[in-house]
Amino acid sequence: MKKTTLSVVMSIMLGSMAFGASAAQDWQDDAKDAWIDGKAETTLLLNTNLNSFDINTDVHDGNVTLTGKVNSSVDKALAGELVKSLDGVKDVNNELSVMKPDSDKDTNDLAKTLTDSKVATVVKTRLLFSADVSGTDIDVEVKNSVVTLKGSVSSDAERDLALMIAKNTDDVKDVVNKLRVTQ
Repeated sequence: MKKTTLSVVMSIMLGSMAFGASAAQDWQDDAKDAWIDGKAETTLLLNTNLNSFDINTDVHDGNVTLTGKVNSSVDKALAGELVKSLDGVKDVNNELSVMKPDSDKDTNDLAKTLTDSKVATVVKTRLLFSADVSGTDIDVEVKNSVVTLKGSVSSDAERDLALMIAKNTDDVKDVVNKLRVTQ
């Protein structure tokens, strides 16, 4: 009888310990998901490019689901990337709805801006690395792949070289010369 009672008591204790460990693990997982959810909500709230009040987050086992609405596909991608970068996030299921689909004009404007930025950087870098051009005295502006060079150079030959460097850069349609020769 003592062995049976002892066995029953031991079974109950082991079972309750196993149940307690399982409940503790569930609590830790739920707390971790709540922590991730709070970080995701805060990250979206602090980003000035998004209206976080229209974005909902749901976290289960470290997987975040985004629902709600945003103004553009760029906003949708931004929200997904911001949340994906958070510690503890395993995956992001981005179900955000785009309310105003991006027009071709918006996409083209972005592409033009990026191309202009790249061209300006390449032209300025090439001018700075040229031993025969005083690149620090030349300003480079780019709009719609048209490069405008402003500033001063010491000779006509230096001006012509700066113009050729700009013209020979990829994605340049034209070069406007506003360089002054100072002797």
